[in-house]
Amino acid sequence: MEGSFSLTLQIILTVLFGIGAQVLAGFLKLPSIVFLLIFGVILGNSGLHWIQPANFGDGLEVIVSLSVAIILFEGGLNLGLRELGQVSGSLRNLVTIGTLITLVGGGLAAHWLAEFPWYLAFLYGSLVVVTGPTVVGPLIKQVQVQKSVATLLEGEGVLIDPVGAILAVVVLETIFNTNVSVETDIIEIAMGLILRLGVGLAIGVGGGWLLSNFLKRASFLSEDVSNLVVLAGVWGVFGAAQASLSESGLMATVAMGIYLNSSALPDNRLLRRFKGKLTLLCVSVLFILLAAELSLSSFGALGWGSVLTVAVLMLVIRPISIAICTWTSAFNWRQKLFVAWIAPRGIVSASVASLFSLLLTERGINGGDAIKSIVFLTIMMTVFIQGLTAKPLAKLLRITDTHTTGAVIIGCTPLGRLVARLFTAQGESVVLIDSDPEACATAIAEGLTAIQTSALDSHALEKAGIEEMGAFMALTNNGEVNLVLAQNTINEFNPPRVCVIAPDNLPEDNPLLKNKGVRIFMEQKTFKTWNQYLKDGQIKLGKTLFKETGLALQQAHTQALIRSGELLPLMLKRQGSLQLAKTTENAQIGDEVFYLLHDPRPQLLKQLSGSRSPDILTPEPLAEVEEVPIY
Repeated sequence: MEGSFSLTLQIILTVLFGIGAQVLAGFLKLPSIVFLLIFGVILGNSGLHWIQPANFGDGLEVIVSLSVAIILFEGGLNLGLRELGQVSGSLRNLVTIGTLITLVGGGLAAHWLAEFPWYLAFLYGSLVVVTGPTVVGPLIKQVQVQKSVATLLEGEGVLIDPVGAILAVVVLETIFNTNVSVETDIIEIAMGLILRLGVGLAIGVGGGWLLSNFLKRASFLSEDVSNLVVLAGVWGVFGAAQASLSESGLMATVAMGIYLNSSALPDNRLLRRFKGKLTLLCVSVLFILLAAELSLSSFGALGWGSVLTVAVLMLVIRPISIAICTWTSAFNWRQKLFVAWIAPRGIVSASVASLFSLLLTERGINGGDAIKSIVFLTIMMTVFIQGLTAKPLAKLLRITDTHTTGAVIIGCTPLGRLVARLFTAQGESVVLIDSDPEACATAIAEGLTAIQTSALDSHALEKAGIEEMGAFMALTNNGEVNLVLAQNTINEFNPPRVCVIAPDNLPEDNPLLKNKGVRIFMEQKTFKTWNQYLKDGQIKLGKTLFKETGLALQQAHTQALIRSGELLPLMLKRQGSLQLAKTTENAQIGDEVFYLLHDPRPQLLKQLSGSRSPDILTPEPLAEVEEVPIY
């Protein structure tokens, strides 16, 4: 009874501190794995000894295996074939050529710098080819890099995990079989890798097909039961693959996740949410348990050669791999530099290294503890250094999603077309979508790109390039329709910025407003009023630069004109980035604001005074705004 209570208490502590690390990471806006590693070391063999994973015996391996299966399934479930298609060449190269470069480079570095024997050096190289979705995913969400960069890093993390784990197992089996030649070693490694990947892929796709068809027909199941059916299916497929051929289960779970994501399951979004929470719990528990096994004294025994090995892996081998694998891609040098820097190792490296340490010791082969220690040193160095510097580097390189340009605008209304022309004039790509053929024809006649279709059609949004655009703007005359369009687009594509014309008096607790990056451009009534002004030609188009001198007076004057209904801010250019303005937000120093000014003079009087047609308006400083009165 005392033994079982001791294990129960350790599990409770693991969960408490694992979730506590997630809370602390969210509060401090830092990668959660940093605190998971710290808490694990403090609670484990090198600290308070409150958590002792050795007490779990074979149960620890079971926990690790089933948890990793869930983690990789969830990673596959979040990989869209559409997004992967955009980076397929680079991703294919990273999983194949990149794996080989890391295996060879890591092995050479471990032998020459850390003085590992060749067999252990290349075992280390096989263990660190993986990056891992458990670390990369949360890191990318926190940093919020451009979508193409995020897709490449997340795709690499998910797909390379099973490849790396299988490669490491095959290398270990080759080490155990010492009576073969080098040529035979290479052939066996290649054949073992291909065979396990093939078996895992076949079982994963087959299991995904069966589960998908069952869920589509089982309408009698509640949401909770459906989620549990998927969980049982994941473990069933993992077990079937492992029973067929050892270490093929990881590939099976990834393949199953990707298949289910592409099969249009009912309530797919709710399934992702459930699996996301489950994955968060698994990651929290696993990192605490595996870090608790660490002995800090073993790091000292490794020497500086091991530190240099990890440094070479980060600063030399990874950049070379990225340079070769993305040579012909559309990524610019800033994006390539960021991808070359971000390669933190995660739970698969940790779990497989811990297992190998035990297997090597059981076979009487020296170096098991050294392998586990250098792998955990790699995890800690890459996580701490790359995790803590990722966000500043992304901002420095200007590859966060806030720097993504271009817009898809729904609604070829007069105001929508004007916003599109302003964006185009600033060198940004814009595509308008409207179901009204006459409105689209008007937009095209003005030199704009317009597609006549329904914005509810996801294929139309793909054609418009929504995945590469920085903003989605729902600017139709119907506020309720705009909300539906915005919510659908967020669920399907999650663009960096979403702007809508909202219904009048929209409640502040509307679910859409809880999404980060969503902002209300203006209310429906105001939008219709200014659309009519544009149709009647009762406007002027102006721009003004907010300077430090007299800023408060300039802000007050602008807000007074807005409140009186005479001025409507359209866009502001801040630090080189364009965005729709917000009437309730004061401009900052250095902001350039583009606006409409109501000009109610009759058309004939304006023509006699030389005013231009609204269709050919160009923004210019207007005296009514520039000449700030002294209050």
